Amino acid sequence: MKKIALLGSTGSIGTQTLQVAAEHPEHFQVEALAAGGNIELLLEQIRQFKPSKVSVATKEAAESLKTQIPAGIQVFFGDEGLIEIAAGTDADTVVTAVTGSMGLPATLAAIDEGKQIALANKETLVTAGHLVMRRAADKGVPILPVDSEHSAIFQCLNGEPRKRLSSITLTASGGSFRNLSRAELAQVTVEDALKHPNWSMGSKITIDSATMVNKGLEVIEAHWLFGLSYDEINVLLHPESIIHSFVEFEDTGIIAQLGNPDMRVPIQYALTYPDRFPLRAKRLSLAEIGKLHFREMDFGRFPCLRMAYDCGRMGGTAPTVFNAANEVAVARFLRREISFLQIEDTLEKVMQQHTAIADPDLDVIREADQWARRVASEVR
Repeated sequence: MKKIALLGSTGSIGTQTLQVAAEHPEHFQVEALAAGGNIELLLEQIRQFKPSKVSVATKEAAESLKTQIPAGIQVFFGDEGLIEIAAGTDADTVVTAVTGSMGLPATLAAIDEGKQIALANKETLVTAGHLVMRRAADKGVPILPVDSEHSAIFQCLNGEPRKRLSSITLTASGGSFRNLSRAELAQVTVEDALKHPNWSMGSKITIDSATMVNKGLEVIEAHWLFGLSYDEINVLLHPESIIHSFVEFEDTGIIAQLGNPDMRVPIQYALTYPDRFPLRAKRLSLAEIGKLHFREMDFGRFPCLRMAYDCGRMGGTAPTVFNAANEVAVARFLRREISFLQIEDTLEKVMQQHTAIADPDLDVIREADQWARRVASEVR
């Protein structure tokens, strides 16, 4: 029986993680849940999975929740609540599925307690990959990827000699606007941007997919997860999202991981690795699909991906600032304060004002993060 603590239980990855747990109740016990403001859904999850601890975003929500759940369940809130859920239970595995850089302190706390990390919060490695991977290595803690692309690379590398790896390629659907020109992008709406053609995801990651920031963050994440240089990480447009990613070896041999777009597959693999459990999901039929399409990445069409590569190569606080500025820009777009193309304008302007600090500690990372958020909120 594997005990799970889940950060971000009411989000897209969180709810699908609980679907996997519910499908295999003999193998998984949900020990703790952390959510934001969706109290109604959290209440349903508490009734179904009976965790010992839960956490919500605010003190007010926590006080309200206490009156609606059994007395034996401990309730926490805020950043400290996230850390308690991540590090303060008997869980073997912590699934980090919160959105944004808020997942970093909780992930570090879980690593310190020797918890296995199922990582769906890419911002953790983007913001402080050097700290996270160093601490995980020191503690002997495995970090298993949940993102479909990184899970695909992880699976393709199983049993292969890493020294013979030539490169990896992350595939990208292209998001909601993959077939639109730059001129057409000037007119798109929030509603348009939230219509992802392949995946069912939260609003922030769906916008990031449309700007290609999400793929940029995945490139930086792959750099830390697999110890590769940015020259060894490629991105290829693949509209069908059937090949989730692939690796190429020195002998030109390529191994790819394929499947229908279904996040439960990489989630479950991270929870069951190195085993595989049955999953009630649609099986892939290549004959039914008929054709798969691919296009070279156009960095002129998707400048946010170029910026992500630049920030990754720059290192230090540059990825932290890129990520924080993007979180603010996306939130402003969703509030209709700026246009879709102003997201990338905001990132460009913030990065132009930043001088990267090499090998930052946690305090420097926090300062850079807050600086970037302040500047991004003021960009016009």
